[in-house]
Amino acid sequence: MVAAFTAVALLASALASGIAYVLVRRAMLERTQEAVLTDVREALRRLVPPQLPPDANLTVAADLEQALRSADGRVRAYAVPLPLDRDVPPPPPGRLHVTPGHEFTRRATHGMVFQRVTHRGRPYLLVGAFVTGYVTTADEPARTTPPVLLVSVSLEREAADLRSFTRSVLAADAAALAAALAAALVATRGLLRPVRRLGHAARALGAGRLESRVPVRGRDELADLARTFNRTAEALERTVTELRTMEAASRRFVADVSHELRTPLTAMIAVTDVLAEEPAEGAHGTASRLVVEETRRLARLVEHLVEISRFDAGAASLVLDDVAVGETVAASLSARGLRDRVELDGPGDLMARLDPRRFDVIVANLAGNALRHGRPPVTVRYGPDRRAGRPGLVLTVTDRGPGIPEGLMTAVFDRFVKAEAARTRSDGSGLGLSIARENALLHGGTLEAANVPDGGASFTLWLPDAGEREEEA
Repeated sequence: MVAAFTAVALLASALASGIAYVLVRRAMLERTQEAVLTDVREALRRLVPPQLPPDANLTVAADLEQALRSADGRVRAYAVPLPLDRDVPPPPPGRLHVTPGHEFTRRATHGMVFQRVTHRGRPYLLVGAFVTGYVTTADEPARTTPPVLLVSVSLEREAADLRSFTRSVLAADAAALAAALAAALVATRGLLRPVRRLGHAARALGAGRLESRVPVRGRDELADLARTFNRTAEALERTVTELRTMEAASRRFVADVSHELRTPLTAMIAVTDVLAEEPAEGAHGTASRLVVEETRRLARLVEHLVEISRFDAGAASLVLDDVAVGETVAASLSARGLRDRVELDGPGDLMARLDPRRFDVIVANLAGNALRHGRPPVTVRYGPDRRAGRPGLVLTVTDRGPGIPEGLMTAVFDRFVKAEAARTRSDGSGLGLSIARENALLHGGTLEAANVPDGGASFTLWLPDAGEREEEA
């Protein structure tokens, strides 16, 4: 807006100044020109008699030069008798400011002519005049014909006045431009202040401060915009508050149901353990095995739901300890009967400060996921690693299976996402990878999934050094 105000003011000033300059210059030059032509006419009328005696043209020429020549040299005159061939010779050096051209002098023998010229960077006015209508004698025409009068006028005075006028116009333009700039700043400040307030409020709203509002002043369009923004913010605050309330209620519901299921599941697991120790034959055996498997699956699902509810409630915390990474990984696999099916690769003396229980959950979920959905060999590699200058631990679980489908690559860590969506029943709960990632984030690390170029899937866990996490905290 400031640029637009300035541009309009500059254009208007330049246009007005240009028109004024052209009009003043024309008026000034025409006034000077008319004054000179009037003086020339008056001199010719006064000094040239109606009938010129023989040999009187030299005297008339001298009188004309004396009458028109100015003391300061601004006006110079040169009068010469008209030759028989009407070809006026050029004036001697110094008699005129500018030597007229042949065409100009030729035209001057037929009446009065004038022309503005520039010589060596200076402006001049040339006037040529000859009194026509004289009857000359056939034997001595040159003695009885009035002289041709040539006059040069310096226009330096007018040029100086124009330069002074130009400086005044430029000064006025500069003052007008400064005034327009000041007015533009005042106008834009008053216009942009509410826009800035709206911008600050919108950024605050985007940052989660739903109580952000803007003051409404006036009845113009900006005030209407502020009122609309406030109404939108109020509606958004109500909607988000309701959604948060519903989300909190659903989380409490899941947590409460999960906790309530724990007690009957404990009794059911005790019964199924007895059934598992006393296998039966026939239909009773099949039913017993099905009950045992489904009860254990339900128990895992309830445990996962309880863990997820802790993350959602923000109640999950770390219990850090110094552990030997290789021994912890091996123990986690052995506790689930996976040690013989997984290859381990890493330094045996690597130590890390982390939460052993949560690290065990991550390793078990990644290895179990690789064995269920991939193909052997499944390899777990671990070692020290630095990212963005921060020391830490990296652990990679790789299999040789079909890999992660492209449609699931961005949602593989979402809750209840399974490799085969059509299979509603499977050994997994669909929460293992989500819990693993939540535990990685709780450590301040990352968990990423990718497909191996020669086949298979790869999950990479990176956990920063506990000292780095404590410094950030």
